[in-house]
Amino acid sequence: MIANNLTPFRPTHPGSLVKEELEFRKISQTRFSEKIGLQLSSFNEILNGKRSITTDFALLIEASLNIPAHILIGLQTDYNLQLAKKDKIFSERLAEVRKIAALF
Repeated sequence: MIANNLTPFRPTHPGSLVKEELEFRKISQTRFSEKIGLQLSSFNEILNGKRSITTDFALLIEASLNIPAHILIGLQTDYNLQLAKKDKIFSERLAEVRKIAALF
């Protein structure tokens, strides 16, 4: 098995990385969200993996916590892909499309 083909059991949402960084630096979510200009509820949803990050958010985090934006965007993309691959209905649709594509 090739190591690059391994996928984690549970996808990692980029919000968890930001959350851990805030905890490590002992920065409160409320204070941080105020400083970067986000509503606490929206910020909390990101940190808890209930809302996707945007490019703007990734750039704000890069400017404030020095976590490269491209890493956060990459994590979000990987997270989205893993969720899509685990969706049974979508997987069935992909299988049908692959059958059709094989005919060409």
